[in-house]
Order: sequence, then C-alpha cells, then structure tokens
Amino acid sequence: MEAGQETEEGLRQALELAANAQENILLSVLAIVVVWAIRWLVLRLANQRIDEPRVRYQWGKGSGYVAFVLILVLLSQIWVEALRDMGTFLGLLTAGLAIALRDLVSNMAGWAFILFRHPFRVGDRVQVGENAGDVVDIRLFQFSLLEIGNWVAADQSTGRIIHVPNARVFSHPLANYTAEFPFVWHEIPVLITFESDWKRAREILLDLVTRETADVVENAQSAVKAASRKLYIHYGTLTPTVYTSADASGVLLTMRFISPARRRRGLHQAIWEGILEAFSAEDGIDLAYPTQRVYTNLLEGKPGARADLPDLSDLGSGPAEPGAMGGSGGMSGSGSDQRSGEAGGRTQK
Repeated sequence: MEAGQETEEGLRQALELAANAQENILLSVLAIVVVWAIRWLVLRLANQRIDEPRVRYQWGKGSGYVAFVLILVLLSQIWVEALRDMGTFLGLLTAGLAIALRDLVSNMAGWAFILFRHPFRVGDRVQVGENAGDVVDIRLFQFSLLEIGNWVAADQSTGRIIHVPNARVFSHPLANYTAEFPFVWHEIPVLITFESDWKRAREILLDLVTRETADVVENAQSAVKAASRKLYIHYGTLTPTVYTSADASGVLLTMRFISPARRRRGLHQAIWEGILEAFSAEDGIDLAYPTQRVYTNLLEGKPGARADLPDLSDLGSGPAEPGAMGGSGGMSGSGSDQRSGEAGGRTQK
C-alpha cells in the first residue's frame, strides 16, 4: 500500500511539473512573439519616415538590443520558480557549456567589450590582424568589414564582406584609422638624377604639397585639439615637409604630409600629377630610374678628383729586335699608326 501511494504521489508531482512546464513554454513563446511583433511595427514606422541609411541601421540595431533584453527579463520571470528547483543542475550545465562552447562565450565577451568600450563603431575604418576595412555591422558573435586593400592598391574597397569573430579584439592588434583622430601621415618618395638641380626640385615639391594640403592641415589641427581631450596626442607641427637623402640611383626627395584616412589615394594622385607637370617644365630636373652607364673618371670627374694619367715613357725600354721594336711602336700609337707601321714593315721586306 505504501509503495502504491508513493508511486501515485510521484506521478501526480510529475504531471504537475509537466503541466507547469507546458504553461511556461506557452507563455515564453507568447512573450517572444509579442516583443518581436512590437519591434517589427516600430521598425516599419521608422523605415517609412527615415531615409538616411545610417540612422535606419541604428534604429534596427538598437531595437534589436532592447527586444533581446526585454525577452530575457520576461523569460526569467516566467521560469524563476522552475529554475529555483533546478539550480544545482543548471549550475553544472552552465559550467559544462562554458567549457564546450568557449569560443562562443569568448565571442560574446568580445561583443560586450565592443559594445561598452567602443574600440570601434559602425562606419569606422579598422584593421584587425591582417584584415582591414570599414565596419558595416556588429553582432553577438562577429562583426563585419567591407574589405579594403588586399589585391587592390592603396586603401580602396575590394567589395568583399569579411566576417570577423568578436574574440579577435582580445587576441590581435586593432588599429582604428578614423576614431578620435581621422588622419594618417603619408609619404611620397621622388627620385631624381644626381645631375639634376635638387635644390630647385625640393622647392617645387614643398610648394606643391603645401598647396595641395592647405585645407587638410587646418582640419587636422582642430582634430588634434579634440582628440587630446581623451588621448595623449601631440604633434609639434602638422605642416608638410620634404626630406633629402642620397640613393644608389640619385637624390631622393621624400614628401611627408598629413592626409584624411579616406583621401590618401586621391591626394597621392593629385600630388603626383602636379609633380609630373612641374618637372616637365624644368630643363634642369630629371626623374631617375634604374639604368646602367659607363663613368669615365678622366673625362667626367671633378678636376681635383680625377685619376692621374699613366706614365707611358717606359713602355719601349728593354732589349728587343728591330722587328719587335717596330711592332711596339705601332702598339703605342693609334689604330691608324698600327696599320701604317705594319704596312711599312712589309715594304722593307
């Protein structure tokens, strides 16, 4: 009798738990459907009134985060009693899942880091490890980049979307091109021949790069002041300059200037076009390129650096036969003298 009563009591409790679980499941599904339906209506109204893509994207991401948090709160309220009875089991289950799904957990931690610390935002241009591009989306487990570089020269878009796990912000260096200080330093080397007027060339280059970057320098100075409130960024000067050095093939003039992160290639092109036009009008300046030439010190060297002429007075000294003496005399002369001497020798014979 006692065994039968215990079995009956166990079945009754199991049925009660099953009934409660079914009710909780139905309430959970209803809560999720209601919250996402409200989000869908809000987004539909927002998309009808907002045309700017960036604002529409922010509405979509923000409403998604709010809906996710609201669903978690509702589900915790629905399942709080059941979870209280299953606390030990869920604790062990959570520990096991954390070990088995450590990559997913790391990605979630990376998402939280990105969300609250803001190493980058949507629209920033960043490089994480070997991947660089513009951030176009941030999600729970990964963020997406519109790739730049790779097989495309300079910082131009390739058109590919790269999905990067959020955990990489912990394990790889992260460079942000545009956050806080949206400018980068750029250099253009110009190689001219040793015979060119390098002082005139340097003057032309400095005038050209100063003219092309005048507005950029003003904007960069304002950006430095704003960025210095959060970061220790300090530059003695932001004006462009030209450095001079010697290279194996000529005189190397290197222009250094500041450029907006997204205008680097455009400025590079404009400056090079100005260089080609300016140098084409100068008779004393030639661009250098890999060539081979014969340098004769006796003819081209400076007067004080030319080698001494060899002493040829002792070439004919020493015993020799008459025929050999005649031949030696021909060797020391020009090609025509050699032929005349040989002809004379044949006549004597």
